Amino acid sequence: MKNKENKGRDGKGITAEKDDFSKWFAELIIKAELADYTAVSGTIVFRPASYAIWEKIKEEIDKRFKKLGIKNCYFPLLIPEKSFMREQEHVKGFKPEVAWVTYAGDSKLSERFAVRPTSEAIMYESYAKWIRSWRDLPLKLNQWNNVLRWEFKHPVPFLRTREFLWNEGHTVYATKEDAEKEGGEIIGVYSEICRDYLALPSLIGKKSDKEKFAGAEHTISMEFYMPNGKCVQGPDFHHDGQNFAKAYGIKFLDRDGKEKFAYQNTFAISTRMLGVMFAIHSDSRGLILPPRAAPNKIVIVPILFDDSKEKVAGKAREIEKTLKEFSPILDMREEYKPGFKFNEWEMKGIPLRIEIGPKELDKESVVIVRRDNGKKENVKIRKLKEEVDRVLEEIQKNLFARAEKLLKDNIVKVRNVNELKKAVENKKIAFVPLCDKRGCEDNLKFETIGAKVLNIPDEQPWGTGKNSCVICGEEAEYFAYVGKSY
Repeated sequence: MKNKENKGRDGKGITAEKDDFSKWFAELIIKAELADYTAVSGTIVFRPASYAIWEKIKEEIDKRFKKLGIKNCYFPLLIPEKSFMREQEHVKGFKPEVAWVTYAGDSKLSERFAVRPTSEAIMYESYAKWIRSWRDLPLKLNQWNNVLRWEFKHPVPFLRTREFLWNEGHTVYATKEDAEKEGGEIIGVYSEICRDYLALPSLIGKKSDKEKFAGAEHTISMEFYMPNGKCVQGPDFHHDGQNFAKAYGIKFLDRDGKEKFAYQNTFAISTRMLGVMFAIHSDSRGLILPPRAAPNKIVIVPILFDDSKEKVAGKAREIEKTLKEFSPILDMREEYKPGFKFNEWEMKGIPLRIEIGPKELDKESVVIVRRDNGKKENVKIRKLKEEVDRVLEEIQKNLFARAEKLLKDNIVKVRNVNELKKAVENKKIAFVPLCDKRGCEDNLKFETIGAKVLNIPDEQPWGTGKNSCVICGEEAEYFAYVGKSY
């Protein structure tokens, strides 16, 4: 049911329903104070509410990376054109999106500089200098930075922006086996953060040759299903083989004194995941945040009357201290009524609200209200800390369960092209048998008016009998997830 008090409240409530996804999402990110637009088309301001969540993601991933021996570094934003052009497949994939610096003040530069769309080119010239022997390997570096890709498609805040924030890991190994083994470790880190902190399930698998990262031998991706029926590629891992090593001269002497090219990987998670989380969990009243991702897990709203103000306010401050591990917000503003405050904190997605007034004080209790489902509960103050901990964990699990149901309910197994087209028209993810011919993948996109192979899971449903490619009818090589994507 719509919260009518919240709708259009002084222009602060969301007026669109979630079914009208584009309008709803645009209102959500502004009114929940997650982002703002700038004078540069396709870019956004990350306001403190969203940036704090990104800091949490960085913190948790960084801890796990360090346990894997990955160290942080920083390389320049500008990449000389001659450096950028050295790996042709990579260049072909990124060149349409590159922004170039050609002037310094009023003086034209003698060489163009690419504004970093990704850092292979600038990093690997250094790698070629640093790596000489098998003793220098593995080299595991990561940087947290911003990149610029001049997208020509319709920009969507967080989900598709020209500038975004991410990590980019660049590791180097002596053997193909060691390099490929890292894929499971890295995707394991990303999957844990998305699952346990952002409450987001995903489809994990290899990209097709057509959809893999430019310059990679293969790409492992995590794909997410959005409420509007589109999919989003999230964190990914690319095994680059020796492609970049040969382009940039990254060689080493092995234990036998023989010169060999190294094997490399790249991997990333970006601020796109903020948009995925906001879109999947939130509702028509505003933002909903999983407690483990929320910077502030609780808001305390005292109900203040003149004859009991001091006692209620005093108890509210005691509760704030007791629950300090949950980073509570204590809303003591007297210029706003409680209903206004309730709506405001619902809009901003605080997972749990605690209400205390003179009636609750007399009973030595409070009212707690869950943001995920609106359920209210009376809790004795002496038991509040343990109950808050329990309820926040319930909210976390409930949000993941809802997101998992959304994903599973929208996967359809299909056997022919008509079923495929129907699934895509109905905004579903199709699980499709395909051969490995590039032409069939091109025709799939044509037949479905824009759908593509999302990825190919490791676990394949081969039962009895053979399966035919939905496009050409020949024997299928694998089942793949297919859908429309940002």
